[in-house]
Amino acid sequence: MTGGFSSGFSLGLTGGIGSGKTTIANMLGELGAALIDTDLIAHQLTVPGGLAIPAIRAQFGDEFIAADGAMDRAAIRQLVFADTEQKLKLEAILHPLIRTETERAAAEAKGDYRIFVVPLLVESGSWKKRVDRILVVDCDEETQIRRVMSRNQLSREQVVAIMRNQASRQDRLAAADDVIVNDGDLKNIREEVLRLHKQYLIFAGGNK
Repeated sequence: MTGGFSSGFSLGLTGGIGSGKTTIANMLGELGAALIDTDLIAHQLTVPGGLAIPAIRAQFGDEFIAADGAMDRAAIRQLVFADTEQKLKLEAILHPLIRTETERAAAEAKGDYRIFVVPLLVESGSWKKRVDRILVVDCDEETQIRRVMSRNQLSREQVVAIMRNQASRQDRLAAADDVIVNDGDLKNIREEVLRLHKQYLIFAGGNK
């Protein structure tokens, strides 16, 4: 098995908003996997001094840069949510930088194997060819909605709108090699995470 990065076993971890991807990723990280989180990389690109800030300022104007020099997330979110063309312009800035920084992080990663945490892994298409295996964190849609409303202080309508822009639950499950159901039962989840980690160690051993 070889993924689309350098040699070594690599896992793509994904799930819908509110599914608990970060919880599962962190559990696997504690067991020895190296985590490469594309959402975190994207965030780092748009903080004060981030690599994407000059291009965002040039493309969208100073009104989309906050007083501290970071991208004004609320303003950008409102802009791209209502205008597909503006969304594509933002993606044209961010996606190449995210890919470059992800490849750099993968090359520097230290762990038993690498996990790429990619919220839009199924939607992107290309990610499926770049990892050896895909782990989907799954839960029912009402649970997703409830968690995101509580965590992000969003209305039900706002959460549903975000979910509509993501792959369907069925599409994610169809792309999965492995599935963890995150229903909130941490004991069962930890047992399943440990079982999969042992399996991934075997795959990683065969990749050396």
